[in-house]
Amino acid sequence: MSRVRSGLVVAARRRHYAVRADDSGAVVDCVLKGRRTVVACGDRVSFEHAAGSDAIVAVEPRASLLYRSDAFREKVLAANVTQVVAVVAPDLAIDENLLNRWIVAAELEHCRFVLCANKSDLPGYDALLRRLAPYRAFGYPVAECAAKRSVEALERYVRGQRSVLIGQSGMGKSTLLNALVPHAQARTGEVSPALGSGRHTTTGTALYPLSPDASAWLVDSPGMKVFGLAHAEPEALAGAFIEMRPLLGHCRFRDCRHDREPGCAVVAAVDEGRVAPQRLALLHALRSEAEAARDPSR
Repeated sequence: MSRVRSGLVVAARRRHYAVRADDSGAVVDCVLKGRRTVVACGDRVSFEHAAGSDAIVAVEPRASLLYRSDAFREKVLAANVTQVVAVVAPDLAIDENLLNRWIVAAELEHCRFVLCANKSDLPGYDALLRRLAPYRAFGYPVAECAAKRSVEALERYVRGQRSVLIGQSGMGKSTLLNALVPHAQARTGEVSPALGSGRHTTTGTALYPLSPDASAWLVDSPGMKVFGLAHAEPEALAGAFIEMRPLLGHCRFRDCRHDREPGCAVVAAVDEGRVAPQRLALLHALRSEAEAARDPSR
């Protein structure tokens, strides 16, 4: 009878996973036993050797699960995350709708959200910081750094945390990763054969321990252009907007959708300039997406 072992998922590509075994620290190539199970980097799993290969047989309960979804599919990014680090830079246009969706995703999973303003050595950096000022006002930290020179400002935030790096392609995530985790490239070479790819991070996710016991780590995710939250509970979405929280429960109607109802505290705050109209518009869009995904007639 095969021995059941435990470990941490450190890389994922399709249905192949690299697991860092607790008993040896070695990275083991595993497949997934059972098609209904979802596994992500950061998951604690049990695996066993049978029929010539290793297979994940169970996933431990999670503290959080960060993923994106639309009405038809889901893409899991990382499990047991404590912090989401969004990377932006001055040389590429920032999609603020996308940025705000990352914030909502972090808030829904009760994760700290940190903005990393990368490439401080490039022209336009001051303008970038001005664009990020409203998010700093919300209380979200902004780590100012240049990946090719110094990442000390960001290193303070990832230390002791289980973080996922997220961002649009070209923002410098890979350079940041290599600066924060000097062994990252060697680690890529270690896990890539297990996943059958030259560089797994182009199509999958990878986890890099920041401490010897792997209690703190950093997950690198692929660059993305969309981030759906169709899986979110519609009723929970308003609470993910930090500036709206104090207003919830103060509308005239208990089931207020913060749209056209009279006596809506959120709409009044928009009229008074205390809530940005684009943030309320995003709430409406996210709720519509989540409700459409639950429509049995679709």
